[in-house]
Amino acid sequence: MRDPAELIVKHNDVTFSTPPILVHAFNGFVDAGGAVRLLGEHILESCDHTLIASFDIDELLDYRARRPRMKFVVDHFASMDIPRITLHDVVDAHGKHFLFLSGPEPDYQWNRFLSAVELLVTNYGVTQAVGVSAIPWPLPHTRPLGLTVHGNDKSQLFGAGSVIGEIEVPGHVGAMLELKLGESGLSSMGITAQIPHYLVQFDYPQGAIALLDGLMAGPDIAIPRGELPQLATQTQESVAEQLEGNQEFAAVVTALEAQYDQIASALTAGAGGLADADIPSADQIAAQVEAFLAEVENASDSEKDEG
Repeated sequence: MRDPAELIVKHNDVTFSTPPILVHAFNGFVDAGGAVRLLGEHILESCDHTLIASFDIDELLDYRARRPRMKFVVDHFASMDIPRITLHDVVDAHGKHFLFLSGPEPDYQWNRFLSAVELLVTNYGVTQAVGVSAIPWPLPHTRPLGLTVHGNDKSQLFGAGSVIGEIEVPGHVGAMLELKLGESGLSSMGITAQIPHYLVQFDYPQGAIALLDGLMAGPDIAIPRGELPQLATQTQESVAEQLEGNQEFAAVVTALEAQYDQIASALTAGAGGLADADIPSADQIAAQVEAFLAEVENASDSEKDEG
């Protein structure tokens, strides 16, 4: 493997009085509803930040699979938007500094990239890392989103854990980084938002809000919600409009509402309620999620082949 340090482009030198938390957010594969991307954009728009480092994107990205956007004006190309993977020093609403690693999930050289991130983690004395992601889930848009919190340090986990006992899913950089940093001795965790599976192809600001709430509840990072609630309201109104007059869509949502309410009622009733309820098992839920992720992976592979 070539020297991982050569992937890193330094921009500014910073020092921290206390070890910073690393938050990593890769958009792309495990970014249902664009929740991770929307969160990343919101953090950098809402908080003071300093660019510390970026990564040599030409080494990491497949441009033909994810073609950069270009702007054509009348008779000429005016600009192009090359994706970036960046590391920022971000200051939250309480003046707390944290490191924010964000951008598209690399297509190439995953092990080298992970080693490069480890170099930065060591350099800045990071002791805790938190990844954010979003996955499709069989729940209706009319009910609150769920969060799954996972990691190697049980003392840092909060809220509801996963209802899935064991599942095999396609690998992704965020999960691999969570695993590798945990193996190196850091407190390493992830916060995953559950997005209605029929809305994962559209921007869903509710997912970004759920992840933001997770960062505030767990790592105690304070970030204002800004315009996210307004965007979420607009999204709900748009979905409601689509629901009107579409009997098939309405039937799916109604069935999901009944399933969600039954699960919520059973959980409230305790073990006895769960035993009596006709709800999907952990294996059944895992199978639904696993099947959907496999479909996304196959679709992505097909797009690359066509490219």
